[in-house]
Amino acid sequence: MQILYFAWVRERIGVGEEVLAPPADVATVAELLDWLATQSPGHAAALADRSAIRVAIDQDFAAPDAPVAGAREVAIFPPVTGG
Repeated sequence: MQILYFAWVRERIGVGEEVLAPPADVATVAELLDWLATQSPGHAAALADRSAIRVAIDQDFAAPDAPVAGAREVAIFPPVTGG
């Protein structure tokens, strides 16, 4: 699965994208974020405050309980505001 990071999430992790294969027991967005937070200190810092994180699966916004099975692309980014 391709994981994309945007804005300050990318800055804290240190890369804009990764191709990763989460373990089979990672079934939801929340579980994916939990697993990603174990990958490095940068991941842990970027994903520490889940209220400041939004996720899209294959370019559709996804809730924490959304399944990740079959996802080709997961984007992780801070909330965006209009202006």
